[in-house]
Amino acid sequence: MKRVLVLGSGLVSGPMVKDLARHDDIALTVGDADAAKAERAVAGHPRARAAAVSIEDAARVAALVGDADLVVSLLPFPLHPKVARIAIDRRVPLITTSYVSPEMRALDRDARAAGVLLLNEIGLDPGLDHMSAMRMIRDARHQGRRLLSFRSCCGGLPAPEASTNPWGYKFSWSPRGVLAAGRNAARWLEDGSVVDVPGAELFRRVTPYDVPGIGRLEVYPNRDATTYVALYGIEGIQTMFRGTLRYPGWCETLDAASRLGLLDDTVRRFRAGTTYEGLMDALAAPGGGPVPDRVAARLGLAAGGDVMRRFEWAGLFSSIPLGSDALAPIDALCARLSASMAYADGERDMIVLQHELATADDAGKTALEKSTLVAYGEPGGDSAMSRTVSLPAAAAARLILDGKIGQTGVRIPVDPEIFDPVLDLLAPAGIVFHGSQTAP
Repeated sequence: MKRVLVLGSGLVSGPMVKDLARHDDIALTVGDADAAKAERAVAGHPRARAAAVSIEDAARVAALVGDADLVVSLLPFPLHPKVARIAIDRRVPLITTSYVSPEMRALDRDARAAGVLLLNEIGLDPGLDHMSAMRMIRDARHQGRRLLSFRSCCGGLPAPEASTNPWGYKFSWSPRGVLAAGRNAARWLEDGSVVDVPGAELFRRVTPYDVPGIGRLEVYPNRDATTYVALYGIEGIQTMFRGTLRYPGWCETLDAASRLGLLDDTVRRFRAGTTYEGLMDALAAPGGGPVPDRVAARLGLAAGGDVMRRFEWAGLFSSIPLGSDALAPIDALCARLSASMAYADGERDMIVLQHELATADDAGKTALEKSTLVAYGEPGGDSAMSRTVSLPAAAAARLILDGKIGQTGVRIPVDPEIFDPVLDLLAPAGIVFHGSQTAP
């Protein structure tokens, strides 16, 4: 039997557990500090067991890792390097779906020396974006085409029929992670020039974005896209952009929240019993009058406008207590939005991931190729987010266990040894990119 340890049993773990547990030659252990969550993830499968384990219990984690042939960390990303260090010591390959952090990158030499693979960014974004991009780029080069620009946009959204609130959003993964991403600075390459946007201005760099069959969305820049020029081996390209997709209205509302201080992660002290209206009062323009009007004045927005209506709908002007006298504004906002923006039973989420690659042939004739994935959650079942994050990792796990990926060190899935077989394994699960080509 091939033994797999999955650490973490959060929102995206379910499809991975089911996928791996269905194989007769895999024995699965799901570890979590919350034993009940681990039990729910295992769901009584005969080849899977739950284990109560805290990442702070290094000896217990080391024992579980040492007893495995592969470990998958679905823990919060700051904890991955701690698990990776143990995996190196025990000479056990590791998979994560998170971005490679500097702390993880620093383990590359030790991992190579130990002959251990630390495969990161093998989820949705990052993950499917890399793999589908690399296949698209390779195919264009095989046709002898010169690469001019590459744009990649991805978003996890409610399906159109489930977009039922004025924010146009519901949470299918970590609510705090969604909000914290709104503080990230962005950089990209546009027509040969580098564009930098500080985090405070992120949501002001929004542009319309249309997806066939979905309609009008909006896109804002996602992190530093310039690093992908080297990662994808596309030096000389003139435009390299990565963006996040949302329904219209989200960006102007998050921009207002950011300017008001609601995305601040510094813990503040509040009087016992302080309400959300009290929080907003503390952030509003000074003076008399209703709190919503003073918030609007602080932001330079119309009182009673769309942003204020969204704030009110979410309960930010309500008498609901904050629940703590020491709280960061981002966590207060996270609590309200989490309570307001959950999926109802039977509602579907949606993943949209689209690449646009502009190329030219030897005669200078240009073309624009699009590669699009649209995936929907299963009503009453797994979300599209959980499937597209965890199934690529599950596919990679099977390939590693079968000895079909022989790399070592800190890696992401940009090599054909990884991305070709993973994408092929995902096709029967309906995770498929569809292409089209037009004149730019």
